[in-house]
Amino acid sequence: MLVLSVVVIFLYAFSTHRNDGRKVSEPQVEFVGENSLFLTHENVSKLLIQNRKSLKNVPKEALDLNELEKALKSNPMIKSAEVYVAVNGTFNAKVEQKTPIARVNTNASYYIDDEGSFMPLSSNYSARVPLVTGYVDKNNLKNVFTIAKKIQNDEFLKKHVIEIYQSLDKDVFLKLRQCRFLVQLGDVKLLDKKINNLKAFYLKSTKEGTLNEYRNVNLRFDNQVVCSR
Repeated sequence: MLVLSVVVIFLYAFSTHRNDGRKVSEPQVEFVGENSLFLTHENVSKLLIQNRKSLKNVPKEALDLNELEKALKSNPMIKSAEVYVAVNGTFNAKVEQKTPIARVNTNASYYIDDEGSFMPLSSNYSARVPLVTGYVDKNNLKNVFTIAKKIQNDEFLKKHVIEIYQSLDKDVFLKLRQCRFLVQLGDVKLLDKKINNLKAFYLKSTKEGTLNEYRNVNLRFDNQVVCSR
């Protein structure tokens, strides 16, 4: 029994040592989720390699997987990442990219993602999302994010809103596709009610053929749509 135990321990130690000494492959990058257009496999591989010329044939025990994972997660286009080495030495990285819901176009250009965070533009792909113009502070995106998130989750708004404008005093305006008027929301309080009023106005005016007769549509007042021609 003692001899059997010693053999098992020896085989386990030998296997562990052999596994740790196994050379890893070049990174095998897998993108998960719906948004996989902003970073390429090559971009992710470069993040993993960092100061090395290559990861190929590096001993498994020489890799700090936690540090490699942190390197990926520190990229502002990446939402989550997982790295691991399979038993056969294949080095794998699973990456989920962020989802942009609006694009700021002021003195700086960047995306706002679906969690309200900064996301840089990509040279690989441009997302078709509403523009954000006016007075926007990258460190204070709360109002703009609230509106952008509402647009993302509402089919009517997603179809018609092409621009969000924020004034110096934080009043929010919307520009609709093929409409010459601006929609003044004011602040983001009672947002659902304001959007319902906008939908009712839009459908009524479309039916009557008067939609393009207006210059401004004001939704700041409770239960009212104030229009000017």
